[in-house]
Amino acid sequence: MALYNEKVMDHFRNPRNVGALEDANGVGESGNAVCGDIMKVYLKIEDGIVKDVGFETFGCGSAIASSSMATELIKGKPVEEALELSNKAVVEALEGLPLRKVHCSILAEEAIKAALEDYYRKQGLPIPQKILDYKPAVEEDH
Repeated sequence: MALYNEKVMDHFRNPRNVGALEDANGVGESGNAVCGDIMKVYLKIEDGIVKDVGFETFGCGSAIASSSMATELIKGKPVEEALELSNKAVVEALEGLPLRKVHCSILAEEAIKAALEDYYRKQGLPIPQKILDYKPAVEEDH
């Protein structure tokens, strides 16, 4: 029995949006001290749209696949839609992750929220309540 499905393996083997963006106007990072995964997300937002997005992830295959999928889900979308991204949406788009790897999708959501918060701060805009109220999902099993 395979641990990972084909969608996860595709985003691990062929990750989308890899790399730092030199002209990013929002950068966020998230990490997990237990597993050692670290994700950094770069956003280029113009006219309220996520025009470009990049990521650098140090971690397992699930972390890379979650970063790749999360960036795909927000690229080209209005900032308001990017604010709605959840780890559940990442897991669903990947067609599932093993329970012990769900924390990777949480890290992806956290890094994107952090990058959006950075964008709002740099623009001198009020930080949306959605970010201020954000509490990461709690994973039951590491």
